[in-house]
Amino acid sequence: MSRLFGTDGVRGLANGLLTAELALQLAQAAAVVLGHDRNTTGKRPRAVVARDPRASGEFLAAAVEAGLSSSGIDVYDAGVLPTPAAAYLVADLNADFGVMISASHNPAPDNGIKFFARGGQKLPDDVEDAIEVQLAKEPFRPVGGEVGRIQRFSDAEDRYIVHLLGTLPHRLDGLKVVLDCAHGAASGCSPQVFKDAGANVIVIGAEPDGLNINEGVGSTHLGPLKRAVLDHGADLGVAHDGDADRCLAVDHEGNEVDGDQIMAILAVALKDAGKLKDDVLVATVMSNLGLKLALRDAGISLRETGVGDRYVLEEMRNGSYSLGGEQSGHVIFADYATTGDGVLTGLQIAAQVALTGRPLKELSTVMTKLPQVLINVKGVDRTRVKGDAVVAQAVSVAEAELGDTGRVLLRPSGTEPVVRVMVEAADHETAQGVAERLAQVVRTELALELVPESSG
Repeated sequence: MSRLFGTDGVRGLANGLLTAELALQLAQAAAVVLGHDRNTTGKRPRAVVARDPRASGEFLAAAVEAGLSSSGIDVYDAGVLPTPAAAYLVADLNADFGVMISASHNPAPDNGIKFFARGGQKLPDDVEDAIEVQLAKEPFRPVGGEVGRIQRFSDAEDRYIVHLLGTLPHRLDGLKVVLDCAHGAASGCSPQVFKDAGANVIVIGAEPDGLNINEGVGSTHLGPLKRAVLDHGADLGVAHDGDADRCLAVDHEGNEVDGDQIMAILAVALKDAGKLKDDVLVATVMSNLGLKLALRDAGISLRETGVGDRYVLEEMRNGSYSLGGEQSGHVIFADYATTGDGVLTGLQIAAQVALTGRPLKELSTVMTKLPQVLINVKGVDRTRVKGDAVVAQAVSVAEAELGDTGRVLLRPSGTEPVVRVMVEAADHETAQGVAERLAQVVRTELALELVPESSG
């Protein structure tokens, strides 16, 4: 049987892979592994449960809460809230663990179940494996007064908003901000916290009906936000995804400001304030070379990790670093959060505009994005990409040609016979040419061998 947990919890088509039965069983298994086995207080374990507004989240949350309470866990139902809010509330309530039901930026038919350990921390692989092992065992079924109780976490959103407001280095009075909430989990709290911080707020994508999450809006569809910023003459726009763990921005002229640019702005601001631990930023190998060059000029070191926010978090924890993230807009402030938080990130970017009096377009010039070309080479043996001498030689030649003004990255897909060839250069034409040349070498050298048909 293949592993049930993926890179971000258990995710799939709701009522397809992800059924109410599976949700209940996962909750029962987590109750043992994250609750009873780790609880040393002598009191009944507690869990926070939250979800995004997908229609399927209603029955999945009911199944999760039934599984937890039937296994002797007291449940605090936080309702519709962002993923980072769920993580924060686990720590704030001093709960034993938390459950978030969301499929992030995926379309409405999908859903997912993600667990947070005590303190709102993401689970390491071995703990996820333990939950999968527990799935095959008989559930823990207390009776009478030992069953868990379910109660509404009535002040969950207020706690999260107060927490966010407490992170601000400067109020947002006088700023006009457009928020695109992706018809998702931030539709209630993000507009409220920006208003409480003093901003003049225009809101789009904040009418979730259970089926329209991420549909043509949010961080994966920036067109509506760009138009709204221009139409309203706003200072900036902020776009969330469905569960609001990421954020992209738009400046007053409608230009996109991606995760790399956001991290550059915030890293420099934190360094200037003496709050950037060891003057280090953590980002993945997919971040633009322009980020590394900008940080070098600012006296900041870049620690690179594999692709995925879990690897960024791991490196941040290992070095106790204060800031990290991904080009996609997952930005992690270790002083305030245990996971990427799109609302927090949007507030911090807006606060820098207010604090400096400089428009976002000017702030984003701290880094120059180099042209980046990505080619997916299909039908090749991805396992050989790191050991093939001809491919290695072609990469060396390309790197020598690009020098300090470019970068080459060959990355095998984790699941498909695909090698991703990424090239950055000082101009798009050079990047395209080098990428196509390398892609052809990969295509020729790593081609899958066809097994000849039997002649009978």
